Amino acid sequence: MQTNQTYYFIRILIIVTSIIWLSACSVDEVFPKPKAQLRLEYPQAVYQKVDFKHFSLDKSNLAKIERVSDKKINLVYPQMKAKIYLTYKPVNHNLEGLLRDAEKFTYEHTVKADEIITRDYINDKDSVYATINQVTGNAASQIQFHATDSIKHFLDGSLYFYAQPNYDSIMPAVKYLEKDVMRLVESLRWR
Repeated sequence: MQTNQTYYFIRILIIVTSIIWLSACSVDEVFPKPKAQLRLEYPQAVYQKVDFKHFSLDKSNLAKIERVSDKKINLVYPQMKAKIYLTYKPVNHNLEGLLRDAEKFTYEHTVKADEIITRDYINDKDSVYATINQVTGNAASQIQFHATDSIKHFLDGSLYFYAQPNYDSIMPAVKYLEKDVMRLVESLRWR
């Protein structure tokens, strides 16, 4: 009988201890941590007109000019580790070939691109006709554009980052520089 009482006592002790232990632990609802978002803030761009040999345009104060030649100019964004390559080509009855090469260059990125969004820009007053291609996905260049007056001038441009293409990581900088490219195209004047 003694062992039966001991058995019941141990059993009751285990049950009571378990109840006390479980009630002592306050079980809050467990929520997963939200995914962290990298917050990149860039200063408001201030634009200034810059004259080159064959054209003029507005550039951001964040961009530094790197002159390669009178036909090749780079706009370097050190803070974003980015560069916009600009190449001027004269039109000598070869506009169709220049346009084909520019389009071919853009569509070479389709292997890595998720989507290519094309926008046209037309400024009849200043004879600026442009196409801007935004490439989403892990392509090497996120924005390519070309502009022409259809008679004498052709300007080709592309945006590159000094980083392995990871669109999710560079997307804030791409969105910021997209505004600069639009301003560049809208302010473009032939000389």
